[in-house]
Amino acid sequence: MMRPRYVLKEELTIHKLVTFYYREMSKHFYTGGEKHDFWEFIYVDKGEVEFFTDLGTYHLRQGDILFFMPNLFHGGRALNKTTSSIIILSFECESAGMSVFEGECRFRLQEDEYRILSFIVQEGLQAFDPPVNSPNISGCPHESDDAMFGGEQLIRNYLEILLIRLIRRRKAERNANGTAALAGEKQGDESIAKMIGYLQSHLDRNFTLDQLCDIFAISRTGLKMIFKVHTGIGAMEYFNRLKIDRAKQLIREENGNFSAIAESLGYSSIHHFSKQFKRITNMTPSEYARSILARTRRIGG
Repeated sequence: MMRPRYVLKEELTIHKLVTFYYREMSKHFYTGGEKHDFWEFIYVDKGEVEFFTDLGTYHLRQGDILFFMPNLFHGGRALNKTTSSIIILSFECESAGMSVFEGECRFRLQEDEYRILSFIVQEGLQAFDPPVNSPNISGCPHESDDAMFGGEQLIRNYLEILLIRLIRRRKAERNANGTAALAGEKQGDESIAKMIGYLQSHLDRNFTLDQLCDIFAISRTGLKMIFKVHTGIGAMEYFNRLKIDRAKQLIREENGNFSAIAESLGYSSIHHFSKQFKRITNMTPSEYARSILARTRRIGG
C-alpha cells in the first residue's frame, strides 16, 4: 500500500545568478547608472557608499543591504573620498514573495542574516573561477573545475534562506508599525534615527535604561516600544550590538588589539568584551578575526 506523500511548498526559488562580486571599491568609485530586467542587491561590508535610484538617494554604511527591483535605474559612488568593500549579487526570481523588495527597500542586517551572507560569500570563493573576490571577474559567474560538491546548490539555498528571512522580518515590521502606538510619545523614523545616531556617537560610554530615558526625554515603556518596533530588539541590546558591530569593523581593519578595542568601546575588561562578543556573534573575537569576511576584506578586488 502506497503511503501518501506531502509535497513541500516552494514560496521562493532561485535558479539563475547574473553577477556575484565581492569588491574593494576605490575612493574614486563612481557608476553613472544602469537598469536591467533582474533583481540585484548591494551589501556594504566596509566603509560608506551612496547609491541613487529613480526613487531616491541612499547613504549606505557597513551592515546595510539595498535591493534594486527589475528595471529600476540605479547607480553609486564613493562618499567623502573613502574606500569601501561591497557585495554585488544579481539574480533572476519570479516568485510573488519578492514583491516585498519592490520600491524603496533597505535593511540593516542582523547577526544571523549577516552569517548567512558570509556563507554565500564563502561558497562563492570556492564554487566559481575566478572567485567572487577576484579583480578579473566580469559578468556571469563560471564554474570552477575544483569546486566542492554542492557548492552552487548551497549558494542558492543560502540565498533563498536569506531572502525568506528578510521577507519575514519586513512583514513583521509592517504589522508592528500598523498596530503599535506610543501614547504621548514621539515616534517614527526621524526620532529613532536621532536616538540611534546618539548611541553611535557614544560607543565609548555605558548607559543604563533610565539614563537613556532621561537623555531622550521618553518613558521606559516608550523607549522599549520604539526600539522594538523599528529594530526588533530593545534599546540596551541594540546599543550592545552597535558596540559589537564597531568592534567587528576594528577587527577587520586590524585597528588595535582586542584589549585596546575593548577599552575604546567602554568595556571594563577584555573578559566582559569577549563574553558579550561571543553572545552576540556566536564567535570569540579571535574566531571572528579568522572568519571568511575578515579574510576577504584583506584581499584586493
